[in-house]
Amino acid sequence: MFDYIIGRVTAITPAYIVLENHGIGYQIAMGNPYRLSRQMDKEVKIYVHQVIREDAHLLYGFQTPEEKMLFLRLISVSGIGPKSGLAIMANDDHTGMVNAIESGNVTFLVKFPGVGKKTAQQMILDLQGKLGEFAHDDLLAGDFDQPEAVTTETTPLTEALQALEALGYSAKEVKRVEKELKTSALTTTDEYLREGLKLMMK
Repeated sequence: MFDYIIGRVTAITPAYIVLENHGIGYQIAMGNPYRLSRQMDKEVKIYVHQVIREDAHLLYGFQTPEEKMLFLRLISVSGIGPKSGLAIMANDDHTGMVNAIESGNVTFLVKFPGVGKKTAQQMILDLQGKLGEFAHDDLLAGDFDQPEAVTTETTPLTEALQALEALGYSAKEVKRVEKELKTSALTTTDEYLREGLKLMMK
């Protein structure tokens, strides 16, 4: 089982990054791959969780050990798989999530993609009183600088919308936040995606 991989970021997509280590490119799913935009072609340390299925070996990546631990707590809940766990982790408002679990706020929790009422209630049952150490919003800070705007064929807004869909949000939900994002003065994919995730929780 891998704990972390140190390698060079060679590709960033809406759903994953590619991290090259000793000639092998590891495809690593992340909640917001664009946080690493400024680390393109640079060496980084990514904490990983490996999921082995009959048809695939999957890697899920995190910038800090704390982020990885919170993910593991989330997927320990019945009804939350790695994809749903990653989508929950993508949102920066960990204090809001922890407070919702502590107060039994099902309405807040069902706003995450893949989380229905039954799963939200299970989250509260399994995790209430166990997430106090994660109730701070700098959990995802890592050691990386804020990404800078990167000129590509697709716009940062388009990439952010694709990333939201990759996390499991419906086309209708994405269309709803797209209108608000278009009026914002944001410049990078990371900024658009972070703001889009905040809008999803309103």
